[in-house]
Amino acid sequence: MTERLYYDDSYLTEFDAEVVRAELRNGKNIVALNRSAFYPTSGGQPYDTGTINDAHVTDVFVDADGEVWHEVDAPLRVGETVHGRIDWPRRWDHMQQHGGEHMIAGAVYKLTGGMTIGLHLGAEVSSIDVQFADGATHMSAEMIARIEDYVNERIQMDAPIRCWFPDAQELAALPLRKKPTVKEHVRIVAMGDFEMVACGGTHPSSTGQIGLVKIVSAAPERGKLRLSFVCGMRAYRDYRQNYNCAWAAANLLSTRPEKLPELLESTLQRLKDAERELNRLRRERLLESIPAMLERAEALPCGGKLVCTLADCDPAALKELASKLIEEDGVVALLGAKNGEKCNFVFARSANIGLQMGRLLSEAAKPLGGKGGGRPDFAQGGGPAEVLDAARAMLMKGAET
Repeated sequence: MTERLYYDDSYLTEFDAEVVRAELRNGKNIVALNRSAFYPTSGGQPYDTGTINDAHVTDVFVDADGEVWHEVDAPLRVGETVHGRIDWPRRWDHMQQHGGEHMIAGAVYKLTGGMTIGLHLGAEVSSIDVQFADGATHMSAEMIARIEDYVNERIQMDAPIRCWFPDAQELAALPLRKKPTVKEHVRIVAMGDFEMVACGGTHPSSTGQIGLVKIVSAAPERGKLRLSFVCGMRAYRDYRQNYNCAWAAANLLSTRPEKLPELLESTLQRLKDAERELNRLRRERLLESIPAMLERAEALPCGGKLVCTLADCDPAALKELASKLIEEDGVVALLGAKNGEKCNFVFARSANIGLQMGRLLSEAAKPLGGKGGGRPDFAQGGGPAEVLDAARAMLMKGAET
């Protein structure tokens, strides 16, 4: 069985060992060593990378018997003495994230009673899922701030972090935040006098080395609350990015970052008012153009007249235009309005025209990837602008739609 050197020293970056097993499995070289500082994927923490001699370690995992296997990009021989080197920046990042997770989970339990279910250390953001006795899946901004304050205050205490394997008697007396998930070889991680839980991961030797913790989101996830967070250098980089973005936005608006919400709120309201006024003016102009549209209308084989146009208006104005056009006898209106890369459509006809507008829109739109339908006299849908041309061609061919 591999001696796991990281249990005793998470800061160990180089070690010597002997290859005790070597296999080619699914086309990949994997080796087991008599001792290793490489952390295998487990407990939500990803594996370490680095090198064994000149071979790069691309995965580390544990089999059902507890043996640690290293996937390498070059073969190694059984009995060979090797030198391992850990990718320290990756290991240190994981230590900071995992240490911060313990403190967040402990704070959540102390302040809310929520139990942490699982950990995921992602490449950019890490997360835990929290289960509450009442089934809650939300957390207030005030509570998130309290948790962050609680954690960062204890980070600044630079309290010691101790990792050890207690005997059964000591383990039974420890004030653990939750019961261990294993029954043998239980490893305990304690942070000062405020957090203690079973864990096999790697952590800094004191809370101060976690640096900083920031919760970046809190959202429901499968009946639980998912808290996503960044710690250490990730938190610093997150702060720097948000600082730069806030100042860039503030400079564009000739203000300071703390004034941005108020200024943006008033700016957005002005934009809404301007858009409303613009739509009103477009609607008026559109309705004023009805006589000209009817004047230019094409004669249909069925005896009516066709207004087919792509208008510059919102959906409400498009419906009103159609309703106004078909107040006159003998009118078929095929109308569209741009909506991003596609169009909204309204197909309508006067009461004395026997065409089926819902069927016409559906048959014209479906082959072009659009959709639509409705009543015989009034239909709505969406799709590419070519739907108008297709529907017009169907009518002008005298199709009995």
